[in-house]
Amino acid sequence: MPLDYVQQVFEVIAETPQHTYQVLTKRARRLRQIAGRLEWPANLWMGVSVESAQELPRIEDLRQVPATVRFLSCEPLLGPLDGLDLTGIDWVIVGGESGPGARPMDLAWAADVVARPRQSGCAPFVKQLGSRWGKEHKEISQFPAALRVREYPEERVRV
Repeated sequence: MPLDYVQQVFEVIAETPQHTYQVLTKRARRLRQIAGRLEWPANLWMGVSVESAQELPRIEDLRQVPATVRFLSCEPLLGPLDGLDLTGIDWVIVGGESGPGARPMDLAWAADVVARPRQSGCAPFVKQLGSRWGKEHKEISQFPAALRVREYPEERVRV
């Protein structure tokens, strides 16, 4: 997307403060590069996808943007996130992959991601367990106890 289009989207977000917008990208490097040329509305939450340890560098790019809430979408979680550092991150969403041909999520990977926010003050949110586990555990009350968590972040003012 051209920068002027992104700026227009941010303007619309700013003009509708009654809504909270969650914007998610896999293009974290570009996000970091254009962040200084954007007016960041208070009602915009910015996130990056981190589905495997290979994508952990995206988090550092996200830390550089002045969004009210910075979040990670660890879905589909495709492997352990060893080395995950949630400093400066407000919310982490965890989920498995669903649909035909879905790759399995190891529940231990999800439990590890959920445990980390508790240590850093980041709010964890387990969205769903994916096709492998989801057939038997559709409702959060059926999830393993360590994964029955759906917290929301506190909004922060960043400069």
